[in-house]
Amino acid sequence: MIELLRTNDPVTLNFIEVSLRDAGIAHLVLDRNMSVIEGSIGILPRRVMVQADDLDEARDIMRDAGLAAELPERKPS
Repeated sequence: MIELLRTNDPVTLNFIEVSLRDAGIAHLVLDRNMSVIEGSIGILPRRVMVQADDLDEARDIMRDAGLAAELPERKPS
């Protein structure tokens, strides 16, 4: 799996998960339970992971949903 984006905004995270699920893109949210370590103050971003084959489609979905600013710069391959 490859990282699509990181966020510590729970509303944005929920919107991303619903958007990916509705598009049929398998995803995984990592670091969701880190709040135990950080004391529930929300400073550690959650990572949204997708299959490498789905990355371009997932990025398109995020842009179409108005979340382009949340996406990290892509590194040239």
